[in-house]
Amino acid sequence: MLNVYESIMCYFKKVYFLLFLLITNTLLTFGQQSKRPAYLVNPLVGATTSVELAGSYHGLGKTFPGVATPFGMVQVSPNTITGGDNGSGYSDEHRSIEGFAMTQMSGVGWYGDLGNFLVMPTAGKLKTVAGSHDRPEEGYRSRFDKESEKAMAGYYKVYLTDYDIKAELTASKHCGMMRFTFNKSEKPRIQIDLARRVGGTSTEQYIEIVNDHTIRGWMKCDPEGGGWGNGAGKASYTVYFYTQFSEPMLENGVWSAEIPPNTSRKLEAVTSKEYLDRVKNAKIVKGISKIQDRHIGFFTEFDKSAKVIKVKTGISFTNYENAQNNLSVEMPHWNFKKVRENAIDAWNEALGKVKVSGGSLEEQRVFYTALYHTLIDPRDFTDVNGDYFGGDGKIHKAEGFTKRTVFSGWDVFRSQFPLQTILNPDVVNDMINSLISLADEAGMDYLERWEFLNAYSGCMIGNPAVSVIADAYMKGIRSYDANRALDLAVNTSNKFGNGPEGYVSGNYGISETMEYSYSDWCTGVLADSLGHHDIASRFIEKGKNYVNVFDDEKGWFRPKGSNGKFLSWPDAGRLEQWYGCIESNPYQQGWFVPHDISGMFKLMGEKEDVVKDLTCFFENAPNDLKWNDYYNHANEPVHHVPFLFNFLDQPWLTQKWTRYICKIAYRDEVDGLVGNEDVGQMSAWYVLASSGLYQVCPGNSRYEITSPVFDEIVFSLDPVYATGKTFTVIAHNNSDQNIYIQKAVLNGIALSSPHLDYSDISKGGKLELFMGSAPKTDQW
Repeated sequence: MLNVYESIMCYFKKVYFLLFLLITNTLLTFGQQSKRPAYLVNPLVGATTSVELAGSYHGLGKTFPGVATPFGMVQVSPNTITGGDNGSGYSDEHRSIEGFAMTQMSGVGWYGDLGNFLVMPTAGKLKTVAGSHDRPEEGYRSRFDKESEKAMAGYYKVYLTDYDIKAELTASKHCGMMRFTFNKSEKPRIQIDLARRVGGTSTEQYIEIVNDHTIRGWMKCDPEGGGWGNGAGKASYTVYFYTQFSEPMLENGVWSAEIPPNTSRKLEAVTSKEYLDRVKNAKIVKGISKIQDRHIGFFTEFDKSAKVIKVKTGISFTNYENAQNNLSVEMPHWNFKKVRENAIDAWNEALGKVKVSGGSLEEQRVFYTALYHTLIDPRDFTDVNGDYFGGDGKIHKAEGFTKRTVFSGWDVFRSQFPLQTILNPDVVNDMINSLISLADEAGMDYLERWEFLNAYSGCMIGNPAVSVIADAYMKGIRSYDANRALDLAVNTSNKFGNGPEGYVSGNYGISETMEYSYSDWCTGVLADSLGHHDIASRFIEKGKNYVNVFDDEKGWFRPKGSNGKFLSWPDAGRLEQWYGCIESNPYQQGWFVPHDISGMFKLMGEKEDVVKDLTCFFENAPNDLKWNDYYNHANEPVHHVPFLFNFLDQPWLTQKWTRYICKIAYRDEVDGLVGNEDVGQMSAWYVLASSGLYQVCPGNSRYEITSPVFDEIVFSLDPVYATGKTFTVIAHNNSDQNIYIQKAVLNGIALSSPHLDYSDISKGGKLELFMGSAPKTDQW
């Protein structure tokens, strides 16, 4: 008996030891993974469009929670909504999913676009319409278990309760892979809505059965089908796809809704009951080999034994041959785990260009999630073989650069592109080449301010592309035709500018006059650097036009009518939203003279009065920093304003307010962004400010110094554009209480002012900040 007992005990000891090793190895692996930046990313941050949470019709972050790769063409993501001002197609408060799309926009308003090639695993009775949030059972959409939802860099998972299906997503740069696990005994089915589009519908579709595992086709999206700006954004593109299934198709077919030629295809029409009834009653045709029509979808069923079905798709904006080639190059296999690991590795490499130490775990998660959101756009618009769809409607070969798209100019010139000049100068160079080539191909001869898939949408104001070019050129990022860029900058100003009167009249007069003054100055800076001094002097002088909308009587900026007289002053004064401004009020827009801050202050009065007014601007903002009439971090016009205290010899106030904004306006929660992400801008502000740096005036290479959130931040520099390897910011004795800089030392030499130059960063080195709990008022 003893021998038996000893044998049993020996067995359990071995089992215990093996379990111990397994658990220890798991914990060690998790610990190692948790130190890798991709595992600190939470793509659900900002993934809501809720007006109620935002307290404004603008909504909150409007990000998507699905899978992308750094600057990749593909974004594979769940979609919960087609209608409304929901640019990402997803909002966290929704509890049903209508499908998983291959393309998405990040953080935009104005209806949005993309959301193409919507894939949904289903079972049971075939339904041809998505259904509604209130009654999802009327369509093919499914409720989902919110607790099962997992989103991380490179991977997304959710459980669809209505169908008892687990859905998993991952991606490469040009391709997506979806894995569906069917738990019911019914025949598995995959449905693909080819007409679906976030801001409307594709207006024509084509699909062809290649073999029992493969389909290919395209979806044409134009302004008639709504989309970007509900058609006003002029988006016109075709998405080509080449899709393979891991299991053979048994029975397949299409549904085709009867849409009369004169039917409106804009968003309000395609979400109407009349239109949806047409889709609900669409004709179902089985066994068809190919079809082209105005509103079609595809479905295929698989054998009952096929419990796990994978779907991989390559997309292209040129043709389906290139879509096929993209798939064959990037996903020649069915190894979902390998694709996921490759995506995570790509994110670790991209995010690893900045290493932060110190701060709380939540602050590190906020940082790397913010950095993640800055690395989605401007996305790759080029196929694996170098082809891209040009502004002339023809296929071109990218020579010496990667064609990029989604340039949210008015938003991203402020922080997103200044950040990328440090981390990814090649992407900045690509975007400039892309804007120049677009102008040449489209025959427009000027620079677009909000480019989307070759569209000259004209969205927002100003000439932000000029800012991006001038800033890049001043920083030595110059692998493009700079003289052609200058020609386009001049043409752009002549087309959109302050004109001979020196101001823009009307409802947006303050915002437009001030923005054009700044971009004119940028044109002057670029011209001067290129040796065109006559052009330079003219445009630098035009940069002073902002003074023409300053009213000495009111002591602030005020819009003028076409007769040159100021428009009547509202009861709310400079707090009146949309009075001479776009998405702001005069109090907010009035601080935007980044190229002539001293001249702006001179107009405003004595320095003490300006400091008092600027302090009031912050102290009257609400505690949550959501949309308001004072410091409104939810929108771009004020993003530089906290750093103006540096120019007023009160740098401790810049330090105080930037630390406050970093703490309040950014959190590791779904509603952790106080405003629209706006294609990387909102997050880029955090990455820079939490690192202790910020560029107030792109085109002037000065970076302001402020209080870092972290103890150490290390930027890896691009050896093609920088002479140094790394630039490090160290905050000694840093804490939530010690937020004030007592002394700043750059490469061993004490600084006499709270700023440094881009060249100091690109040369590499170390900025040391010694922190304390009280303002150091006599330092600079």
